[in-house]
Amino acid sequence: MLHVLYLVGVAAFAASGVLAAYRANMDPFGGLVLAFAASISGGTLRDLILNRQPLYWTHDWVLLTVIICVGVGTMAYLRFWQLPHKSLLVVDAIGLSVVTVIGARAAIDAGATPLAVIILAVLTGVAGEVIRDVLCGEFPPLLLREDVYAIAALAGGCCYLLLHHLGTGATPAAAISAGVVFGLRMGAVYLGLHLPRPQQLRDRGGRQQDTD
Repeated sequence: MLHVLYLVGVAAFAASGVLAAYRANMDPFGGLVLAFAASISGGTLRDLILNRQPLYWTHDWVLLTVIICVGVGTMAYLRFWQLPHKSLLVVDAIGLSVVTVIGARAAIDAGATPLAVIILAVLTGVAGEVIRDVLCGEFPPLLLREDVYAIAALAGGCCYLLLHHLGTGATPAAAISAGVVFGLRMGAVYLGLHLPRPQQLRDRGGRQQDTD
């Protein structure tokens, strides 16, 4: 069940890679490159940190086939239909929610400490987005701006770790935690919620002093 859930997350990230390439006016090859980069970067980083060999995607032909099929299918869709509004943010949120949870599960299985589990969950979730944005020439990446992105992954990693220690089954824990990540991310998108920038905090402090 968790493998199926992971394929869903990988498919979502593959679609987000193609959508990002479309917005950056890349050709189909660039779209496939971003599909793979967005899909496997987080898990690759996680496996390297955990010293897991071979890398998970090098012997999973189903996963690679899903990435190719989703990438080509998304490009075919964009060839005939217009890009839906906020579609990139939606599929990216799906990928983030699922891959974050899988990262937490892998870290727990590897015997990582609770803090390391949370860190690896966040890294697994956000690495693909960072690399995708860098390859698209988008600076700074979404993660490094004020949007609620890594915070959502952090909440999901903490939620999964807590449910695991409470004895919740792997599938219910994954579903609940992924729902937390997706809900926080999409709630921030549709409500326009952002983390405050340092400049905004300084401005507020200055205005408060002026009123005193």
